[in-house]
Amino acid sequence: MHRSFLAHLFAFVSSALFAAERPHVVVILVDDMGYGDPGCFNPDSKIETPNIDSLARDGMRFTNAHAPGPLCHMSRYGLMTGRYPFRTDVSVWPREPLIDPDQATLASLAKSQGYRTTMVGKWHLGFEERANESYDRPLLGGPVDRGFDHFFGIRASTDIPPYFYINDRNAVHPPTDRIEANASEGWSPIQGAFWRAGGIAPDLELADVLPHFTDVAISSIQAHPNAEDASPMMLYLAYPAPHTPWLPSPEFTGKSKVDSYGDFVMMVDHEVGRVLDTLKVHDMERDTIVIFTSDNGPVWYENDTERFQHDSAGGFRGMKADAWEAGHRMPFIVRWPGHASASSSTDHLVCFTDLMATFADIWETELPQDAGPDSHSFLPALLQQPFEEGTKRTEFVMRAGSKSTMTIRAGDWKLITGLGSGGFSKPSRIPPKPGGPTGQLYNLKSDPAEANNVYQDHPDIVQRLQKRMKQIVDDGRSR
Repeated sequence: MHRSFLAHLFAFVSSALFAAERPHVVVILVDDMGYGDPGCFNPDSKIETPNIDSLARDGMRFTNAHAPGPLCHMSRYGLMTGRYPFRTDVSVWPREPLIDPDQATLASLAKSQGYRTTMVGKWHLGFEERANESYDRPLLGGPVDRGFDHFFGIRASTDIPPYFYINDRNAVHPPTDRIEANASEGWSPIQGAFWRAGGIAPDLELADVLPHFTDVAISSIQAHPNAEDASPMMLYLAYPAPHTPWLPSPEFTGKSKVDSYGDFVMMVDHEVGRVLDTLKVHDMERDTIVIFTSDNGPVWYENDTERFQHDSAGGFRGMKADAWEAGHRMPFIVRWPGHASASSSTDHLVCFTDLMATFADIWETELPQDAGPDSHSFLPALLQQPFEEGTKRTEFVMRAGSKSTMTIRAGDWKLITGLGSGGFSKPSRIPPKPGGPTGQLYNLKSDPAEANNVYQDHPDIVQRLQKRMKQIVDDGRSR
């Protein structure tokens, strides 16, 4: 169904390449960092993040930006495809690609506009299954089969085996060694230096993965031709941190006020700074759009906030996987010198699915009907200009980590279809009581912490949101 998209796009290439603005693009996606971790989103943060803060100082903060799903693979699917992840079965990622071969992606869109596209880091969107887990055959269905010219990274998180590096379609070294499971005393079973047992390649050390990805990303930037007539660069840098295992290098161990988690966040910030410095040294800073965000909320419990006096969720309720705000409201920054005003902010509603339509807008190319079905351009908000009628995102629909809980945000109102978090926070699901509410309704303008469930007070709003959510789900698109 997406073949017409590619044909349509390539028809635009000859005229669009020269008419549209084509800045370099660097998308930095960190993993499991909460809204309240960077100082630029939480003045009370106990973690120093000077490099992330510098992006906010020089660009625009989006204070109402949301992951399309509150888990790693869900979020990445939406970012890459401009399509809500509840529209596909994301659970099959260990066995097959989540993105169809002819499906439009952010990378294929960029490539059609003359960009050289590179991905470094965590994919987590699946490869084609191989008989007997053979590593001497190409891994198909990954980044280089979905729009990227080059890929260096890992299949999923650094706590999910097997652990091995992939260069384009091939395992650099097969995971012939074995690593035993690990956990950290004083933390929950899914926090700290946690990883699962399994195969590991002899050239991979879990503690080295984060800085190694920075090295590769820097090499990619350095190797990019800087001539005026050179193709522009798109770099998608998907760090697998500060997701577990929390493995700060000696340089950062003990440096924060939030134990190993804070130390690891400081290390992530340092690695982001290395990339930003490279853009500056190579005179690419002013010609590059940098987008920084996190894939979903943190694994951070209430007792962690009490222990360290640090709220990784930044005042929002819940954590990773939840339908509540902390599961999916993300720090989101865009630095675009000469276009996005320095030290600016907006509360415009954004979902990661919107990157595709936004870049199409920047490149002055029209998205075909079957591409980015849930993508809405936020370029006017970035440029602080008015939206054309009917183009502004006002709604957002998401499935929580439990798979059974859906949520819709429309204006100030947010409806959750069940009781409980719908994710990692306990209880995930609460059976309704006779005569009690069967779902949750919050006014996020007056109650951003989702403390007051007004489901039974506004049956008309509940009914309206239920009807609209069903329409969006059934239509297969919201754009």
